[in-house]
Amino acid sequence: MKKVILAAAVSAVFAVSAVAAENADVVVVGAGGAGLSAAVTAHDLGKKVIVLEKMAFVGGNTNRAAGGLNAAETKPQEKAGIKDSIETHFNDTMKGGKYLNNPDLVHVLTDNARYSVDFINSLKEGDLTDVGMLAGATNKRAHRPAGGGFVGANVVKALATVAKDKGIDVRTNAKVEKLIVKNGKVVGLQYKGKNGVKTINAKAVVIAAGGFGANQDLLTKINPKLKGFGTTNHPGATGDGITLGEKVGADTVDMSQIQTHPTVVPNNGEMITEAVRGNGAILVNQDGKRFINELQTRDVVSAAELKQPGKVGYLVFDTATRKSLKAIETYIKKGLVTEGATLDELADKLKINAANLKATMEQYAKFQADKKDAEFGRADMPRPLTEGPWFAVQVTPAVHHTMGGLIINTEAQVLDKKGNVIPGLFAAGEVTGGVHGANRLGGNAMADIVTFGRIAGRNAAEQPTGVIVPRGQKPEDAEKAAVEGK
Repeated sequence: MKKVILAAAVSAVFAVSAVAAENADVVVVGAGGAGLSAAVTAHDLGKKVIVLEKMAFVGGNTNRAAGGLNAAETKPQEKAGIKDSIETHFNDTMKGGKYLNNPDLVHVLTDNARYSVDFINSLKEGDLTDVGMLAGATNKRAHRPAGGGFVGANVVKALATVAKDKGIDVRTNAKVEKLIVKNGKVVGLQYKGKNGVKTINAKAVVIAAGGFGANQDLLTKINPKLKGFGTTNHPGATGDGITLGEKVGADTVDMSQIQTHPTVVPNNGEMITEAVRGNGAILVNQDGKRFINELQTRDVVSAAELKQPGKVGYLVFDTATRKSLKAIETYIKKGLVTEGATLDELADKLKINAANLKATMEQYAKFQADKKDAEFGRADMPRPLTEGPWFAVQVTPAVHHTMGGLIINTEAQVLDKKGNVIPGLFAAGEVTGGVHGANRLGGNAMADIVTFGRIAGRNAAEQPTGVIVPRGQKPEDAEKAAVEGK
C-alpha cells in the first residue's frame, strides 16, 4: 500500500524559543472528546494541564457525533436486559474494519469502553443511559442520552463543564505550530495564540487534534474519487495533528482508509444519525423500492446508494419511529424532514413512485411480523412502520471519518518509523490509525475518543513508563496504582 506523507521529513530537534516559556506537566493539542478526556484524567492525577484548541470553540467533531458510544457488558445494558459481550463487540469491530484493524488496539477499546460509559455517567452533565442499535453491531450497545438524544453534544458539555469546574486551563484560538524535541524526547511545543507565538515546556504532549475529513486537497490526493464529495466534518478537521507528529518522526498507518457516511442531506452536510435506521427506518430509492439491508456497514450502504438513480436514497419512517428517538425532532425543526399524512402524499412530495412505495412498506411490515427480512436479510426490525403520518429524508454519502493517522501502541504512545516509542508523545482519537481498520462502525468513534483519551491522559501524566489498563481491570484501579507507585 502506498504511504501518504503529509509533511516532508525535517530535523527532530528544534531550538526552544527565546521567548519566556510557560511550564506544564501535560499539554493537550485539541479540545474535542479525546483531548478533554485526556485533560480531565491527567488533572485528576494531580498534574498541571494546558489544553490548546485552534478553533474558537471546544468539541471539534465530537459536537457532531449523533449515534452513541459503543460498549458491551455495561450497567445500562444490564438494566435494559440486553445480552451482549465484550468478545462480540471485538468481533463486530474487526469484521466491520475488514480485519485491517490492529487487534491489540481493538482489545483495549472493547475491553475498556464500558468504563468510558461509567466515566461519562459519573459527570454531573453526563448521560449515557439509553442504549440503541447501530449498523454493523450484533446487539444494542450504542449508549446515548435518555430518549435517544445526540451523544456528542452531551459528552462535550459534560467534559467541558467538569474541565471548567476543575480549573483546567483550556485555550481556544490557539494553533500549535510545532513540537519541541530535546535529546530525542518531546519536551513541549510552540503555538500561535491571540498574543503571538508562545512556548510551553511540558513533560508530555497529547495530540488529540482529530482527522482530516475536511481537508479536500488531501482527501482527493489520496482518493481522486472523493472529489466533489461533501463532508460531515467541522472546518478544523484538516489533519494538523498528523502533520505535527510526522515532523518529529512519527509513522502513520491506513491513510487511504476514508469512510463515507450514507445518510447525509445533499448540499447541506447535515448527517442523519444511524440511530434513525437502528430504531426502524428503511431506505428506498426514487423508484420507491428498498435496495439494501439498512444495517449493513457504512461503506456497504454508501456504495449501494451511489448505484441508485441520482445517487441518493430516502430514509422512510413512521410516527412510532419518530416517537422512539429524540434526535429526530431536531431534524424536523431544521426543515430536513418531509411529512405525509398518507404514503401517497409522502411519495407525491418526494416525487417518487407511490405504488412501489406502498408495496414496499406493506412487504416490509410483513417481514417485520414474520421476524425475517426475506429480501435483504435485515436481522433487527424493531417496528413495522405502519403508524402514520410517515416521514422521509433525502440522503447521500459524504466523507465522514478518516481511519488512518499516527501509529500508537496500546498505551497511546506514538511510534516512529522503526516502531519505537517517541518519548513524551501520546495521541488519541481520530488523529490516530489502526483502531478502526478499513471501516469504522457507528458508535466506535465515541468509544475510541473517550477510552484512548483517558489512557493517553493517564500515561502522559505518569511519565516515563505510562500505565495501561490491564485486560479486565478498571481504569480507576490503574490510576490508583499509578498514584501509589505500584
